Amino acid sequence: MILSGLRGGVTLGALAISALTSTVVAAECSRDALLAIADKYVAAQTSGKLDDLQKLFTTGNFTYQENNKIIDIQKGVLAKGLKVEYSRSTADTVACASYTELVALTPTPYVIGTQIRHGLGVDTLTMVDSIVATTGALFFNASATLGHFQKESWKPLEASARPSREMLQQAIDAYLDLFGGPNGATARAHLPFGSPCERTEGSRFINCTDGIPASGPTGGKANSMRRYVIDEVTGSADVLCSFTSVGNIPDSHELRIENGKIRYVHTITLCAIDDGPDWGPT
Repeated sequence: MILSGLRGGVTLGALAISALTSTVVAAECSRDALLAIADKYVAAQTSGKLDDLQKLFTTGNFTYQENNKIIDIQKGVLAKGLKVEYSRSTADTVACASYTELVALTPTPYVIGTQIRHGLGVDTLTMVDSIVATTGALFFNASATLGHFQKESWKPLEASARPSREMLQQAIDAYLDLFGGPNGATARAHLPFGSPCERTEGSRFINCTDGIPASGPTGGKANSMRRYVIDEVTGSADVLCSFTSVGNIPDSHELRIENGKIRYVHTITLCAIDDGPDWGPT
């Protein structure tokens, strides 16, 4: 009886601690806090100095990933000072993560999509994960991309216009499933393209449905290594992935849903990073 009572006490205590921990994490992973760290990331990319970010790295549990490969952060693009002409960030308070899209023209042109992941609270970073496009990437022209981005509005949506987290996840997965894998045949039905709907693909500015098949393939390789940041407030879902339906191709896809319809799609896509299959003539 004593053991039984003790067991129950331990269980209740563990549940209480778990609930308290969850509450603390939720409080610390607030939208404002996540976006503040994203601002520090942009500042670090501008200066090429990592001091402020490194203070937040989780000792022994931090990863820097660039174009789907783990590398030394001191050898990555983040250690290069860039003149950032444009940046926009979203916050995922459920995953305790953020996504930042930025464009730099000098000293070297880049378009970069970066997800930042946090540990137990926003003041610890466990991963900085970037898709980094420069000259030679698919349809790359940073000046043209900058012009397209500057004309868009990604301001927070009114509550009545916001999509659910489930809708955003379903839509971004369906978009990637169109190109390969077991869900290709039904993927198109889960893509509520609006009118207008604009897609910036590298530097190409086109209608969202241009080149999009009525249904995807029934087989082939699904796009893999999917990492998500979902922000209902701005109607954004971003996924970093490998575009394995074509080849070993680092990629970022982001979409915005307003009033239940897809308004914008952004893609940052490299060419293959090995000797395997790649894009055809572009």
